Amino acid sequence: MPENALTVAVRVKPGASRARVGGRFDGPHGPALVIAVNAPAVDGRATEAARRALAGALGVRPAAVSLRTGAGSRDKLFSVEHPDPELADVLRRLRDGSAG
Repeated sequence: MPENALTVAVRVKPGASRARVGGRFDGPHGPALVIAVNAPAVDGRATEAARRALAGALGVRPAAVSLRTGAGSRDKLFSVEHPDPELADVLRRLRDGSAG
C-alpha cells in the first residue's frame, strides 16, 4: 500500500433498493461508512459497486480506490491513494451526518 493513502472502513449493504453513501456503522474496523449498493453479494459485484460508489462520493477516480481487506465480508477496508487534505473531512461528514 502506498504511504500517501487514506484507509476507509466501509460497511456494504448489497441488494439495496437504491444506492446511497452515508451513515455510520460501528464495525470490526471501527466507525465505518455505510454504502448501500444495488448489486448482489455475488462474485464480488457488491464490492466493486461499493468501490465505485466510494470513489464517486469522495470525488476521486475509481482507479485511486482499492480494496485492502474484506473481499468476502460486508465489513471492508478500502485504500484511497493520494488523498486531498480535505478528503478526511468529506469522509467524516458522509459517515457522521453533519452534512445537513
